[in-house]
Amino acid sequence: MSLIPAELQYTKEHEWVAPTETSLRFRMGITDFAQAALGDIVYVQMPKVGDKITADAVCGEVESTKSVSEIFAPLTGVVVAVNESLVAAPELINSDPYGTGWLVDIEVASQPEGLLSSAEYGAITA
Repeated sequence: MSLIPAELQYTKEHEWVAPTETSLRFRMGITDFAQAALGDIVYVQMPKVGDKITADAVCGEVESTKSVSEIFAPLTGVVVAVNESLVAAPELINSDPYGTGWLVDIEVASQPEGLLSSAEYGAITA
């Protein structure tokens, strides 16, 4: 069974979103369910700082020993930070998808809507 932290919000495409200490800035990554399905992650392509991303649009990809999967933006906004640690160690997504395996921070214009609660996301992955 996948780990689904209650304090996060989710997308049906298996991304998670967490508020940061800065208002209207959110951290995102892929879920434990997604990393488990992918297997050993060997490469991550992420948007760059300053890139504008649109909710539900492709903003990167994750390559594993099994396949390549697209990453969908959970929010519309501007990328303000990228987890540079993943360049040298993409396997951090496998070992800690909700911690050191985060992907990017996104600054948005308003509070996000339409994301799933942990219970709603859990129903999708059950």
